Amino acid sequence: MFKGVHVALVTPFRDGKVDHEKLGELVEYQIATGTTGIVPCGTTGESATLTHDEHEAVIKTVVEKVGGRCKVIAGTGSNSTDEAIALTKFAKDVGADGALVITPYYNKPTQRGLYRHFTAVAEAAPGLPIVLYNVPGRTGVDLLPDTVRELAELDSIVAIKEATGSLDRTSDILLATEKIDVMSGDDALTLPLMSVGAIGVISVIANIDPTEMLGMVKSFQAGDVEQARRHHRAIYPVAKAMFVETNPIPVKTAVRMQGRINGEMRLPMCPMEEANEKKLEAILREAGLL
Repeated sequence: MFKGVHVALVTPFRDGKVDHEKLGELVEYQIATGTTGIVPCGTTGESATLTHDEHEAVIKTVVEKVGGRCKVIAGTGSNSTDEAIALTKFAKDVGADGALVITPYYNKPTQRGLYRHFTAVAEAAPGLPIVLYNVPGRTGVDLLPDTVRELAELDSIVAIKEATGSLDRTSDILLATEKIDVMSGDDALTLPLMSVGAIGVISVIANIDPTEMLGMVKSFQAGDVEQARRHHRAIYPVAKAMFVETNPIPVKTAVRMQGRINGEMRLPMCPMEEANEKKLEAILREAGLL
């Protein structure tokens, strides 16, 4: 359902408020490059610092700007099940194609708690495809393959964004169940994950280099593995540079360097250290992205 490259879109701010004009421009840029889909209000979109009203407004703006020209998977997760339900129902009501729902962070629920959380969200928005999002390095909780297998029995849970950094995990999930797709949550591992069965990626670097990422995924899907490897080698240093500081600081800085946003972030995200910014700029120039 969600094969290909879906960009984890940054959220532009101006003077402390969401810049909806720039948000629309970012959407148009992605569509012009041929991206498969757009994911607003994920981790890269600084969702944790958006108010509930802002969160809904960003989703609505993206859905309206896209106008059916590509997929929209709205980030609707929260560590509060009630809030995740409300955001997911909103995404369905405004016409999103799916919802990306992260594991509840900080709370550290049990596997049974995770199952009940995702079940409650899925049942509250029947018919809306749900993508589970597992990134234990940020949330403090790991959604295990056996729990994924149970959740995959629910019709609306169709995929998982896997960001454990483990090749084994994707294999373990796909061995546990054939009822769910795996999407890479780590740009640098996308090609290896596709080699064991992932169907694509929710990508950070597609904000700054969608063409290369699309080329890699499409080449692999077409069976041209050597061309996919060439794209991977071009992507890899940029992908690693996106994590010289906490995401989304580097990617937002990179988009600013490209002249497409002002780079404003919300605390506790803050501007890059000068030395790291110089390293990032050098890598982007080497890659031909500036």
